[in-house]
Amino acid sequence: MLFGLDGVEIGLLIVFLSLFAGILSGFPVAFAISGAGVIAFAIIAFLDSTGTLVHYVVDTSTQAYKDVLATGVRPDSVSTFRYPDLPTIAQPIFDRGWEVAIDRNLSFIVNRMNERVFAGQSIETLLAVLMFVLMGITLERSKIANDLLTTMARIFGPLPGGLAVSVVVVGAFLAASTGIVGATVVTMGLLSLPTMLRNGYSPELSTGVIAASGTLGQIIPPSIVIVLLGTLAGDLYSTAQETRAQSFGCSDALTYLGRPAVVSVGTLFQAAMLPGVLLAVLYAGYAFVYALLNPSKAPAVHVEYSGGETITRAEGLTWFIFAPVLLIGTLFLLYEVNVVGSQDLTVSSYSEGTEGAVLRTNVSESCQAAMIELHGQEKWDLALEQQRAIEESGGAQASVALTPEQIEEARAAKLAAAAPIGTGLSILALVFLLTFAFARGVKPADAAEPLMIGAAGAVAILLADVFFVRPTTSPMSTVLIIALPVLVALWGMRHAAGRLAQNELVRVVFPPLVLIVAVLGSILGGITNPTPAAALGAAGAIMLAAYRKLKEENRTGKIIINSTFAVVIMILIGANFDVRINQSQVGLENWIAFLVAYAAFLYAAFGLAYAGWTLYRTSVLSPVVRETAKVTSMVFTILIGSQLLNLVVISFGGEHYIQQFLRSFDSEFQVFLIVMLVLFILGFVLDFLEIIYIVIPIVGPVIYGGTFDPKWVTIMIAVNLQTSFLTPPFGFALFYLRGVAPPSVTTGHIYRGIVPFVLIQVAGLALLWFVPSIVTIVPDLMPN
Repeated sequence: MLFGLDGVEIGLLIVFLSLFAGILSGFPVAFAISGAGVIAFAIIAFLDSTGTLVHYVVDTSTQAYKDVLATGVRPDSVSTFRYPDLPTIAQPIFDRGWEVAIDRNLSFIVNRMNERVFAGQSIETLLAVLMFVLMGITLERSKIANDLLTTMARIFGPLPGGLAVSVVVVGAFLAASTGIVGATVVTMGLLSLPTMLRNGYSPELSTGVIAASGTLGQIIPPSIVIVLLGTLAGDLYSTAQETRAQSFGCSDALTYLGRPAVVSVGTLFQAAMLPGVLLAVLYAGYAFVYALLNPSKAPAVHVEYSGGETITRAEGLTWFIFAPVLLIGTLFLLYEVNVVGSQDLTVSSYSEGTEGAVLRTNVSESCQAAMIELHGQEKWDLALEQQRAIEESGGAQASVALTPEQIEEARAAKLAAAAPIGTGLSILALVFLLTFAFARGVKPADAAEPLMIGAAGAVAILLADVFFVRPTTSPMSTVLIIALPVLVALWGMRHAAGRLAQNELVRVVFPPLVLIVAVLGSILGGITNPTPAAALGAAGAIMLAAYRKLKEENRTGKIIINSTFAVVIMILIGANFDVRINQSQVGLENWIAFLVAYAAFLYAAFGLAYAGWTLYRTSVLSPVVRETAKVTSMVFTILIGSQLLNLVVISFGGEHYIQQFLRSFDSEFQVFLIVMLVLFILGFVLDFLEIIYIVIPIVGPVIYGGTFDPKWVTIMIAVNLQTSFLTPPFGFALFYLRGVAPPSVTTGHIYRGIVPFVLIQVAGLALLWFVPSIVTIVPDLMPN
């Protein structure tokens, strides 16, 4: 035994020392990881061949071992950590020699590359990384962040600590559009740090708020960290829970848990929303309180604003608060009394089958005991009652085909219960009316008649739905009936858009906000998965950046705007018409809808190509593509290298050894706390990519194989990594900021300034620890 350590422990030390040496060597991290794996394996294989490394395991042939098993302990729970007094035997760390380990590693790495990099189920989700990186870099290079910061400074500047609050708001904005920590910290440092220092802000508060806000990209969707964590968490959770279920004698995880053992990236995005917003609010709150206590170090700043007209308090309250609240409240009220609601008459051709019990009850005794321990005796008794009732009613009834008469009866029942106003048209009218209200508030001195005419058109849409549109009315007939009111509302929208465009806040914030809402809304609402949403975001960012460049050149951006409308037209047609023309029978109106949608698609594609050409012509597209290729290549190369390093750890039993150590603790909270502390410390010296791909696969089977909600586990890991990236002296965000800070800002300023935000992060982690519903409430309320 070398240095009194087990051979596997020495192997783990060699791996991590090789990894740190490779990272510190100056080689690109992506190549240093795989090189560290090769070097570490060579050293370990040499020491093993000389007999230096010896691993001690429990001797399973002894009576003492058999006595432990006789008490009901599972064999996989017996280890030298939990039962140190059991007799042990010495064996080499490579059970069949290092030559066999090499051969096994080569075959494993080919399989893993195929599963996780080239053709596995997670590859589609990983493609979202490319799209989100392209989206974020495009918005960064098009100077939209600069416009956002200037505008927010004008809004929040007059408040105590207003510039710091504006940095937090813009940081959250950029986090929701880029998801890249380094890019956000550098961008915010270059844009806001000189301004804050010039206006009398202390270097500590300035650097602290910039570094902390920049790391919000770790947690606020669409976070690259969550995308990468999610691809691993889904596999780790399903595998760990399947193993856990079978260890209790249950047939599968669905039987044991009562629900599928599945966690998706979209669900993790939902879970991350509230914690991300909570941290941003805590940052802004600290900056505001700090300014109140130290007004000389965070003074109010009045940024000059040319343009716009003075809006009285009464006008602002009326059109920006009271009118929107009244409109939205009215819509919800009409929905509650069924005046607004679904008009869908679609009926299934099959009857509903009998619902099963909340839990499967036809299980072994050991599985039953484990299920009662997990779910409680009350839920098990309920499942037994439900199963007994099903059997007394003749057993579970399968779904059967309905007769034409039964289908017609179901349609008639739906028709009788249909709301007078459809949900889609009510939302369309609400969007029109809200726009008119905001336009009136922005320019209260301008003539109100165009907006009133447009509002009348919006109301006419609802009246036409009540009196002329029935649930049985065809989509084309509905379009013709509401065409005139819609045209009147659009005429009013033209005037409203012109007024809104004159307001700097709307002009700067609205376009990227719409893009973020479109991307995140489609994911969080369960409409699509992250990859198509990321593609939408990348295309939208390109068109948004092109529109800005055209305006800088005093050229029209109508092609970009019309392309956006073309996308909206495609969405509306797809939601209301059946455009599948490959069916045996296609009606005339569906053919017309398909041709209109196809024309809109062609125009949108032309608009995207035109936007790409505009960015290429203005020397924006080339650096964006190069930077995107660099970042995504780094991500995927680190993925491949980390798989090699993982296989080295697996080959000599390191992964199993670590998992045995963690499972030796009786408290699941204690195990998770140890893992969180290790991740926190590793965050000082390793980037999130290395931690996700090297450490999480090793500890994942343990932390995802217990009773904790996998969404909570994943978000806690993400927030923990965010905290470690802020903590002196090794926090990555601090080095990013140090690289762009002026000479007057010292490293000491940065370290002192970040300490309060690290404490906020720790408080946020503690809050998530003790109130896990902060993470789970949004996924529970939203569709998946």
